[in-house]
Amino acid sequence: MNGHETNLEKALLAGGCFWCMEALFKRVPGVVQVRSGYCGGSVSNPTYEQVCQNTTGHAETVEVTFDPSRISYQEILEYFWKFHDPTTLNRQGADIGEQYRSAIFYLNESQREIALQSKSAAQQAFESPIVTSIEPAGTFWPAESWHQDYYAHNPDAPYCRFVIAPKVAKWA
Repeated sequence: MNGHETNLEKALLAGGCFWCMEALFKRVPGVVQVRSGYCGGSVSNPTYEQVCQNTTGHAETVEVTFDPSRISYQEILEYFWKFHDPTTLNRQGADIGEQYRSAIFYLNESQREIALQSKSAAQQAFESPIVTSIEPAGTFWPAESWHQDYYAHNPDAPYCRFVIAPKVAKWA
C-alpha cells in the first residue's frame, strides 16, 4: 500500500470470470489491490462449487481497491466496459451461467449515479444493448484462497494461456 490507506475506495464489478477481471484490473494505474469473490446472491459464505451450480444468485465479482487521488471511480468503470462484453446476458465467451453476468454493485448513492451515467455513455461504443445490471452491493464474499491471483500463480494453465493471456496482452 502507499500510505494513503484511509483514502482508498472500492469498486465491486462483475464481468465474467473473476480470474480475467482480476488479472486486468491489477494492471491499471491507481489500483492498489484486487480480490476475487462473490456478490449479488442470497447465500452467506458461498463456495465456488455452490456459485457454479447457479443456485446462490451470486456473480463472480472483483473487489477493486483504488486510490482516488490517482484514478476515479468513473475511470475504473471506463476500464470495466473495455475489459468485457457487457452486451451478452449471463455469459462471457465460452463461460456461461448467471455467475458470469455483467454487474456493477454500487456501495453508495454516488457510485450508483456514476454507474448509471457511465453505462449510458458506454452504450455508444456498442451496437447491441448493454445488459449490465446496476445493483446495491450487499455483502462481498472473498473467494477461496486458490482463486486469488489465479493468473499470476497459474500462467501455464490452459484457461490462463488461451483466455486470460490474450486479454492481458490486449490491454498491456
